[in-house]
Amino acid sequence: MEDEVFRALADPSRRRLLDLLNARNGQTLRALCAELDMARQSVSKHLAVLESANLITTVWRGREKLHYLNAEPINAIADRWIHQYERRRVQLFADLKTALEEPMNDTVNDFVYTTYIKTTPERLWQALTDPAFTSRYWGLYHETDWKAGSSMVWHQGDVAIAGPGQVVVEHTPYTRLSYAWHHITPEFAKEVGLDAATAERAGQEPLSTATFELEPVEDQVKLTVIHSGFEPGSTIRTMIQDGWPRLLADLKSLLETSGAFVDQ
Repeated sequence: MEDEVFRALADPSRRRLLDLLNARNGQTLRALCAELDMARQSVSKHLAVLESANLITTVWRGREKLHYLNAEPINAIADRWIHQYERRRVQLFADLKTALEEPMNDTVNDFVYTTYIKTTPERLWQALTDPAFTSRYWGLYHETDWKAGSSMVWHQGDVAIAGPGQVVVEHTPYTRLSYAWHHITPEFAKEVGLDAATAERAGQEPLSTATFELEPVEDQVKLTVIHSGFEPGSTIRTMIQDGWPRLLADLKSLLETSGAFVDQ
């Protein structure tokens, strides 16, 4: 995968496409073509290379296919190889890593992140839904029957978080899981050490939605997380920006280094 990332980044047209998505994330093929002096077929081929390298993630919204930057491969390269590069190259990767992770604009404010985990859909599904395992890498668990429309109680430490609209949105085993994010209650804010001003702003926001899409790819599962429904300038959007990559890295590590744990 690393070789694919380096090859994808080596082409100036593909870097230009990443620049365009950095400026305005979540664009259609038509919108990207309008910005480039290039045939639609050529743009499609470049996007396919970027998607194959996991540098972009595609999400269908109705009949539109939207393209999003994905930070995961840059994170992986930085974590493994960054110490081997001279300062100038280190700064290049740091700048790109930052660009890929920051919210791009206020009109397309979804968080979209794709990673590949060497496991099975069944094991990954259990890791996402079973309290015994979410507690291990996330430090919390969900109390629900996982039926669409059912309420959810989030347990973080000694705090139970519940409220209107905090429900399961979709539950299609081994394929797609979606639920409303939890309320920012005073008890939760105290548990995680949020300052009063941040907690107040976050607590006034409408609930967002976290969606997990699972797709088997040979001996791995492609996991795409789409966290959507944020207002422009959302405080929660900023809060989850760094949290999701760390959380998914912990999930990936747990499944790949302790693969048998879900069989216990």
